[in-house]
Parts: sequence; structure tokens; C-alpha cells
Amino acid sequence: MKDYKLVIFDWDGTLMDSVERIVSSMQSAAKNIGLTVPSNHEVKEIIGLSIPEALKTLFPNITDELIASMRLEYKFQYTDGDNTPSQLFENALNLLNQLKKKNKILAVATGKGREGLNHALSLSDTTHLFDTTRCAGEMPSKPSPVMLNSILEELDIAPHEAIMIGDTSHDLKMAQAAKIDSIGVTFGVHDTATLSLYQPKVMVDSLIELENILV
Repeated sequence: MKDYKLVIFDWDGTLMDSVERIVSSMQSAAKNIGLTVPSNHEVKEIIGLSIPEALKTLFPNITDELIASMRLEYKFQYTDGDNTPSQLFENALNLLNQLKKKNKILAVATGKGREGLNHALSLSDTTHLFDTTRCAGEMPSKPSPVMLNSILEELDIAPHEAIMIGDTSHDLKMAQAAKIDSIGVTFGVHDTATLSLYQPKVMVDSLIELENILV
């Protein structure tokens, strides 16, 4: 497990403890726009998808006009309106630094939009640690393998030289489609039983455990 050249991370629920903030922000946005407020479980199930795909899943009859309104309201809630804590998981920064010391190439493949990811990277002071990143909106939503294939092509890395780390079925399905090994983390959205359906090489309960495996 220490021989992978490229380590690709999901962001929300994998490196950043932001799931509860995503849930409350989506619920507040729906309430303010006049849509039926989704349950905690319903919102958690769409984490990792692009915003348009997530909104179509949550609100099957939503119009393009309402999608545009929801995107703006959700963005406001997540960045300014909601005060639910959102920070890196314990040991995330140390893990990333240790991987860089081992000359690993690091990347992010996330359902966040570009502005949202750049904001999170800046706030967490981790921008410099990643060699490249891919966001929803720039290419098809997870679980399409396009994000991962694009990263591999840019960095000239073969699929067997890379590993994808994520907390949702969307992450692990994406890795399967790209023929990349994966690791499931159990402290984000989906539980061990769900993640195991997508044949990760291993599952971990903390980033300290992940560091012991990869570094």
C-alpha cells in the first residue's frame, strides 16, 4: 500500500469534516427557496455529486430556474450564512505533509465546485500540497471516471500507480470505473457495509490509520 505514486483524495467527509455543514446549508437553502426541506439522510446521500445532479436527486421535479436559485442560496449558506463548524479532520494536515515528504503526488477529485474547493484549500492552508485538483462543473459528476482519467492523463500516471480515497459510494464507484484501487474511510457519509460493496482495498476508521497504511 506504500508503493502508489499518486494519492487522490475526495474532499468533503474525507479530508474535511464538512458533512454536517453541507446538510444544514442545503436544508436552509431549500427552506428559503420554498422547496420541501430534505432530511439529513437524503442530503448525505447526495454528497459527492455535482450540485445540479444533487438537486435533481433531492428534488426530482425541480426546474432549471430553481436549480439556479438553489445554487446561489446554497453557496451563500455554506460560505456565509451557516455557522456549523467545518474544519480538517484530525491528522489530515499531518497525513498530507507526510505523504509529500515521501514524494507522493497528491490530487483532489471532489463534488465541490471550483470556487468552493479553492476557498476550502485556502482556509485550510493546503493549496500548496496538491499537484492538481478536479471539481464538479468542470467535468461530469461522480461516479463518472472522467475526473480520475483526466488526473492520470495530466500527471502521466498509470491506473495501477494511483489510489482513490473517499467516504462515499460515489467515490469508490468512480475509482472502479477508472480501474483505480480505492480506500474507503468510514468516518464520513457512508458506512462500512455500503463502502464494502465497491471492493476497496481496505477501509479505515481514521486518518491516523490511513497514514500508517500509506506512509
